[in-house]
Amino acid sequence: MSLQLTSAAFAHLGEIPARHTCEGANVSPPLAWSGVPPGTRSLVLVVDDPDAPDPAAPKMTWVHWLLFNLPPDAGGLPEAVAALPPGTGEGVNDWQRTGYGGPCPPIGRHRYFHKLYALDTVLDLRRPDKPALEAALRGHVLAEAQLVGTYQKRRA
Repeated sequence: MSLQLTSAAFAHLGEIPARHTCEGANVSPPLAWSGVPPGTRSLVLVVDDPDAPDPAAPKMTWVHWLLFNLPPDAGGLPEAVAALPPGTGEGVNDWQRTGYGGPCPPIGRHRYFHKLYALDTVLDLRRPDKPALEAALRGHVLAEAQLVGTYQKRRA
């Protein structure tokens, strides 16, 4: 069985509910994973938007959430996760803070990539940004899974 990432809140390529965005409660969606390969010592979760600021003319990938050293047996994260599993580290998102920041696209419908990586190591990092996290996981990925949701603002 291969690594899989799902959410009870939205289907792959489906719309992320407003509850998980800046137009709602801005809380993290529930996430579940399965098929973690043998030998996995930790998991990494990266949530980002490659369509910023405008999907018709993207200029950057906006980082919404970075987690690392998730325990392989955690099985997922609940909605509005308040207490991360023991040992989990947090990276710095593009708001220059840790924690979840929900979709809040300035224009158009954006895609939000939830990427889960199974690693053969535990990372020794302190509040990394995305480039530092990606550099640290290079050469250690046993498997990866992806869940993509979309969102477009209702209000201007």
